[in-house]
Amino acid sequence: MDTIYCTVPKNAESLEIAHKIKTIVFDKTGTLTKGNPEVVEIFSPEMEKKELLRLAASAEKNSEHPLGEAIVKMAEELGLKLEKHTKFETITGKGLFAVLGDKEIFIGNQKLMEEQNFNLENFEKDLNRLADEGKTPMLVAIDKKIKGIIAVADVIKDSSREAIRRLHSLGIKVVIMTGDNKRTAQAIARELNIDKVFAEVLPAEKALKIKELQDSGEYGIVAMVGDGINDAPALAQANIGIAMGTGTDIAIESGDIVIVKGTLDKVIETIKLSKETMKIIKQNLGWAFGYNILGIPIAAGILYPFFGVLLSPIIASMAMAFSSVSVVSNSLRLKK
Repeated sequence: MDTIYCTVPKNAESLEIAHKIKTIVFDKTGTLTKGNPEVVEIFSPEMEKKELLRLAASAEKNSEHPLGEAIVKMAEELGLKLEKHTKFETITGKGLFAVLGDKEIFIGNQKLMEEQNFNLENFEKDLNRLADEGKTPMLVAIDKKIKGIIAVADVIKDSSREAIRRLHSLGIKVVIMTGDNKRTAQAIARELNIDKVFAEVLPAEKALKIKELQDSGEYGIVAMVGDGINDAPALAQANIGIAMGTGTDIAIESGDIVIVKGTLDKVIETIKLSKETMKIIKQNLGWAFGYNILGIPIAAGILYPFFGVLLSPIIASMAMAFSSVSVVSNSLRLKK
């Protein structure tokens, strides 16, 4: 059966608990989306778009963030000559700071620009528009002045909509967790019919958000689905951590269940597998108890005083074997 090879529970407890899941939290990038963001729009009223892209890509050159990689990739595709930066500093969950020659460059989200006291007035309309379209706007500030916006979008996986619909049909609430701004996150949530949104979440806050759901009492058993390094603490905090096999090693290590092929339909199949497993266990217990409650007294001779019937050792041993075979055969139905 395909599911067995694609879903790997690390212990029996995780498979036992999975059927009780009431809420699933998805990390957005690489889980609900393909994890390959692309630059979709550049807005720059004061300078050439290619020059803005070139400077931004030069600053992002050593960045390992998927959004930064998207900017560098587009610049390279256009054949733009990138500069070496003399200083580079990541600002966790917000962006980065780099020095190119005599230029100081900040690239990041609105929160970063507000912290640096940069004037956003001329860009608010476009920031809101891009966010409402489900795109991630990255502001580029050069020498303490915002020069433009580079919008990046990560395509939603084809399987995401169907997976969320099926989860709702199982009575499971769906939550999205992302570092994107609220408008972008809510636009994606509307598109996918997601129940709750955690937006502008810093990497260190992901586990706290899971705990918040657990402590509320409203969301029951909480599962977390993720694939990145930043997801590891949240995967460990959740009642069930489900790691995508296409993700990082530390995420896989932190998860209780690993979806080897990394497709969301396997998350649903994992829950169904858990439900079927518990159903089979209960059936086996019922058969075993019932069989022994009837069989042991007969084997002990309870029928002899009334009917003069005694079971021969051969029949008794065959009956015992049949008990084991029936339980094993019933369990093997899980493969179908």
